Amino acid sequence: MRYIDSCPLSQHIEIDMEPATEQFAIRLKSCPDCTAQMPDHAAFCPGCGHAMQMKPLTGPKLALRRENLLGALAYVTFLPALVFLLRDPFRRDPFLRFHSVQCLLLWLVSVVAVALLRLSAFLLVLIPVIGPLLVVLSVTITALAALLVWIVAVVKAFQGERFALPLIGGLAEQYCNVP
Repeated sequence: MRYIDSCPLSQHIEIDMEPATEQFAIRLKSCPDCTAQMPDHAAFCPGCGHAMQMKPLTGPKLALRRENLLGALAYVTFLPALVFLLRDPFRRDPFLRFHSVQCLLLWLVSVVAVALLRLSAFLLVLIPVIGPLLVVLSVTITALAALLVWIVAVVKAFQGERFALPLIGGLAEQYCNVP
């Protein structure tokens, strides 16, 4: 269909009004369940909702290595970290030594943070009404932050990464590189 527009200032303008879909070739595929037609890149069938992704979406598989498992185990408490630093076959491994030292430093920072939190809680509780609320809020935020840091450290060690935590990771890295 052609449309001719007449404008007093210009010549006649012809506009092509054919649908744009005829200009592009769209590859179609059919649903294996209901045989509805859809574009080749469709993720779900518009007729029945069946997922069209037939290929399993698998990422790279993590190889369960002994050193990764031991590195994650170092963060469970400070005891495995001490054992790994004192026992001869374990202390030679730089990956395990890094995570053991970082775990011990994390425990040290945690003990100092708890001592400071108790001192500030003693002072905050003296403030009427809002003091105890601030104590509960600060203890909750500190505990959640410590839990998050611990989970990140365990997961990164299990994945085989030498993830250096802020402030203490550099110290652990320095100790790890010393023969």
